[in-house]
Amino acid sequence: MKQTGKIEDLAPGESIYSVRFMGKKGYVVTFKKVDPLFVLDLNPTNPKVLGKLKIPGYSDYLHPYDENHLIGIGKEAVEASDDLKTGRQLDFAWYQGIKMAIFDVSDVNNPKELHKVVIGDRGTNSEALHNHKAFLFDKKKNLLVLPILLAEIKGEKAKANQYGEYVYQGAYVYDLTLKNGFKLKGKVTHYDDDQAFKKSGYYFRGDYSVKRSLYIDDNLYTLSDSRL
Repeated sequence: MKQTGKIEDLAPGESIYSVRFMGKKGYVVTFKKVDPLFVLDLNPTNPKVLGKLKIPGYSDYLHPYDENHLIGIGKEAVEASDDLKTGRQLDFAWYQGIKMAIFDVSDVNNPKELHKVVIGDRGTNSEALHNHKAFLFDKKKNLLVLPILLAEIKGEKAKANQYGEYVYQGAYVYDLTLKNGFKLKGKVTHYDDDQAFKKSGYYFRGDYSVKRSLYIDDNLYTLSDSRL
């Protein structure tokens, strides 16, 4: 193994959250307070950063829409306010609800966020954030489906790190186009009522939580541990 090239000091102090390789280009998301999306030239002997986009939040998973557009799924984020008592500057951000975005990378030097949607409040989660098999996308059908555990804050939000209460779990079904972005078509749950969500705490587990989705012709199927 002989090293031919390298990129160093890409985002000092930040962590890499997601990477996608597409042909001769690479896309990297790092995060600490904001979400830089880097566009890389993958020339083996001279890799380099072509462009970057800094926006709130981050993407845990990047998926190609086409050769010039990416779908990003992660969390929205709000920069932490400085500590007024001590005057200490807080160098991090509080993550919020699920964030989905379409990035236009046709101009490699100036990537753009074309569309964006945020689902729920802090505590909202999706298995698709850590397992790409939970993510269903078909460009020809304009179809995007992913499982969502929805947390919502009742009443007025008091602070940036406030968690919401669990109110729903199921598959969110979107019509996705470059023109109109994310349009929610409907939701599919395997729970018969909301009693399963009448509980407090950060963690939620249930045998009827939707984990996967698939389609056959024009029929959409959703799968949990207990139902299809």
